[in-house]
Amino acid sequence: MPKSTKYRAKIADAQGHIAYTAEEDAVWADLYAAQQNTVQKYMARDYLNGLKRLELPKTRVPSCKDISERLLDLTGWRVQPVPALIGFETFFGMLADRVFPAASFIRSREDFDYIEEPDIFHEIFGHTPLLSDPRFAAFSRAIGKAGVQAEPKDYAWLIRLYWFSVEFGLRWQDGEIKALGSGLASSPTELVYAVESDIPERDPFDVLTILRTPYRIDMHQMGYFVLQDPEALFAAADRDLLADVKQAQSLGLLPNKFPPKATAAE
Repeated sequence: MPKSTKYRAKIADAQGHIAYTAEEDAVWADLYAAQQNTVQKYMARDYLNGLKRLELPKTRVPSCKDISERLLDLTGWRVQPVPALIGFETFFGMLADRVFPAASFIRSREDFDYIEEPDIFHEIFGHTPLLSDPRFAAFSRAIGKAGVQAEPKDYAWLIRLYWFSVEFGLRWQDGEIKALGSGLASSPTELVYAVESDIPERDPFDVLTILRTPYRIDMHQMGYFVLQDPEALFAAADRDLLADVKQAQSLGLLPNKFPPKATAAE
């Protein structure tokens, strides 16, 4: 997550609704239009089934309150608007309470194809479809519960499991690689890149390897992890993730796959 942002949070009214401008609604509409055919081709059924369940609006920014009402019925989760940047401690605590923190602003036209920090399109279009599935929702909560018990020095290690699964995970489906992560679903460019490009490496899903793998927030990834079956992800929720973090720390970070001038996220 970047340490600063040019964006400012949108504030909800007393009823929990946020007033978006006509231009902001137009950005949402254009992002949705740009992604709707691409996600059908490249995203896994797990995500697509969730997108269908939620029936997100196509021409305006949806209300977190409205999305929460649907999620509460499906999985007991809700979505809460937050500033663009929150700390790991807050993030983990909210997940543990079945609350998904959603940055309330929407990207500008300048950042249409790629934005470093999460915006409302990433949060709602990217994340909430999987949160409508009890299995994936339980995994996110397991990450949060582990984070609540972790020490600050463990945060950057634990978050890698979330990053390479919920955010940028891939899976095998009917003999093909499909995208699973929210960061891919909401990116007009990285979704196709993650599935089709010959540039990134694609390794089997392995918790310890993931915890030791550096990542970047300001460019497409140089490596992804592929689930043979989502059951491997759900099984990870039952592991002692903090013990896994300690073991990963004892083994150390794996070599950085990014260009020499790049600095890995810690």
